[in-house]
Amino acid sequence: MNTPIVTTSGLTKVYGPRRAVDAVSMTVRAGEVYGFLGPNGAGKTTTMRMLLGQVRPTAGTAAVLGAPPGTPAALARIGALVEGPGFYPYLSGRENLRVLARYRGLDARAADAALARVDLAARGRDRFRTYSLGMKQRLGVAAALLGEPDLVVLDEPTNGLDPAGMADMRDLLLDVAAGGQTVLLSSHLLAEVQQICDRVGVIAGGRLLVESTVAQLRGGTSLRLRATPLDAARAVAARVVGAGAVAVEGAAGGADTAGAAGAAALRLAAGSAVVPGLLRALVGAGVDVHEISPVERSLEEVFFEMTADPRPMEVAR
Repeated sequence: MNTPIVTTSGLTKVYGPRRAVDAVSMTVRAGEVYGFLGPNGAGKTTTMRMLLGQVRPTAGTAAVLGAPPGTPAALARIGALVEGPGFYPYLSGRENLRVLARYRGLDARAADAALARVDLAARGRDRFRTYSLGMKQRLGVAAALLGEPDLVVLDEPTNGLDPAGMADMRDLLLDVAAGGQTVLLSSHLLAEVQQICDRVGVIAGGRLLVESTVAQLRGGTSLRLRATPLDAARAVAARVVGAGAVAVEGAAGGADTAGAAGAAALRLAAGSAVVPGLLRALVGAGVDVHEISPVERSLEEVFFEMTADPRPMEVAR
């Protein structure tokens, strides 16, 4: 998974006075699912189009599968869905895929296999114009998967899908990566990205703010402790994990009299390894423990925090 599939250095695209993409340097590795995240207009689609050779960069360099973007050597090993699928409306889904398969030098079996992979085989004979938005999106993903390319580039692949369809797409992308293919996808559904992506790049205002694993970006796990009396719990926790690692999270009622539902909470900057010893110490001190649970920031929380202050950031390695 360490072999670079996509690399860019200072990749820039300027339209008149506007820098759509500003000196982006990113790396996508073989066999991973890489999530490219950013608000609308951040530069995600423009970057993807430069990687596919559809847009000429103003400055900087890029290599895709060891070749310059847009060269036949690179395109032959890439499948892509960028800014929605485009098909002949009067042809069926299967016929559309067979047209594309012929362009790629593939036989009809490749089209049938791609249809089955996105669960459209039963509707393959229906004309494209009768498809729902979600079905059109799945057919676009099927087109990107024709011939099992080494790199699959997908721009908002879950657009128009219902919850069941999104779950199926998530499983499909994980299966694609497990088979050795590499997936580069953009998405605004951060909960989905959190579940499937190995690494992410966050872009805002055309600038790449960070590139990291999802776990590193979310930061380490902390613990939430709800217990009464609060002061006694805080004193015990300070002895176990250190006073600097204990903070009061909030209270919903009196700290010393609240029940399980209303007990104030302590946030402990510690991992699960301290839980057994901490529980023993709390019980030994006569503290009633109502809850002790791990707490992690979601990718969505991190994303909104970063894009509200769009400056490049360092992530602990």
